[in-house]
Amino acid sequence: MADQAEELRILMKDNDRVFYPGAERAEENSSAASKPQRKTRIITITSGKGGVGKTNVATNMAITYAQMGKKVIVVDADLGLANVNVMMNIIPQYNLYHVMRKQKTMAEIIQETEYGIRLVAGASGFSKIANMGEEERTNFMNEIYTLSDADIIIIDTSAGVSKNVLGFVAAADEVVVVTTPEPTSITDAYGIIKIIATEVDNLNINLKMIVNRVSSAAEGKRVADRMIAIAAQFLNLKLEYLGFIYNDPLVPHAVLRQKPFVVMDPKGKPSICMRHIVSRLEKLDFDASEGFGRFVRKLFGRKWD
Repeated sequence: MADQAEELRILMKDNDRVFYPGAERAEENSSAASKPQRKTRIITITSGKGGVGKTNVATNMAITYAQMGKKVIVVDADLGLANVNVMMNIIPQYNLYHVMRKQKTMAEIIQETEYGIRLVAGASGFSKIANMGEEERTNFMNEIYTLSDADIIIIDTSAGVSKNVLGFVAAADEVVVVTTPEPTSITDAYGIIKIIATEVDNLNINLKMIVNRVSSAAEGKRVADRMIAIAAQFLNLKLEYLGFIYNDPLVPHAVLRQKPFVVMDPKGKPSICMRHIVSRLEKLDFDASEGFGRFVRKLFGRKWD
């Protein structure tokens, strides 16, 4: 797992290297050698169980980043049950299944969207792609290299634990675990955090949490505080609380309309929550207009450090 994670980090951060079989390094080419390097940041969104809003978080987070001027790619890595494209009412002609079959390259299947982000669509209903072997995972990582022109790559994994999920987790700069206040969701979130702590050979992993569908800011913080304490006590793992998203009618309404909620109602409570979360990921102060700022302070209760 450590070798796989390191390989993907190198693929994304060293634009001069070539990793596919038979290719040669073009270091003698002075123009290539002087080409500025781009640091692509990988954020993996995962969860312990399905149905917690993980894909909604990934999609709306990507659009929020794009609204900040970032070049963003969403990779739907829920291999076998992909639905990021459904969130945006997109029917892709090609997807990761065609890449795995070597019928298309990643560059050929990537799709522009009306929301300022690019999408690498996953495949639905193919068990083979959901259970890639080592060689297939290596080929997949070689293809990921072609996405290194982005500022941010957000990877939406499948729920639960598999080698595929752990591979994406190990390779990420940040791992965001999405949970809800439901006891089963909290239990499963702890389960995946425990597996990450024991199976992923990355002692400096940046593990973060979002609590979705909360009725109040206090409820989100209560869930997060409990998880942070348990992770520290029993796993010796630092878990950071990014924030919460309200259980608001806007979200299911947006899903039914197949339009991301940050676009459908930018001033809605879930949209404000998402902007706050992205601001924390970027270590920025949340910039709200006068008057609107009072609502934000009421919404979040206090300024988080």
